[in-house]
Amino acid sequence: MRCENGGMPQVPTEILVPLRWSDMDAYGHVNNVQFVRLLEDARVAMLIEWFPDGLGRLDRGIVVARHEIDYLAPLEYRPEPVAVDVWVTRMGGGSYDIGYIVRDPEGVGPGLRYAVAETTLALFDVSAGVSRRMEPQERAVIASHLGEPAPLRRHR
Repeated sequence: MRCENGGMPQVPTEILVPLRWSDMDAYGHVNNVQFVRLLEDARVAMLIEWFPDGLGRLDRGIVVARHEIDYLAPLEYRPEPVAVDVWVTRMGGGSYDIGYIVRDPEGVGPGLRYAVAETTLALFDVSAGVSRRMEPQERAVIASHLGEPAPLRRHR
């Protein structure tokens, strides 16, 4: 599926991720390292939503091979969660990329985008200790969420 709406599929998966008081840095903003945790939390929730076996998919072996993040605005702690839009930006034989936009959910905050990111997930056979190819069912699920590359600065 190719998109015309600024780098995501027509219907990305929205994941609401709570913030923690300890996420803040000395400036009162969510620390840059904690953004990676927000992405991880969204990615785990995405697996549960997208795949019938949910977290069992992790047992098949998926490892993070790369992260890229553009920070767009400071995110201050609040009791309401942030929304993380998640979609697939690239599919390969044994890996795929996930795009993210971290933003205010509808009706919360000033409606800002706080970060745009992309993660490469490599498929891994844990028992054999080697990379693995994408299974047909996995490929079908991942393909159903395929959209444009994440709107990172390097893509502009």
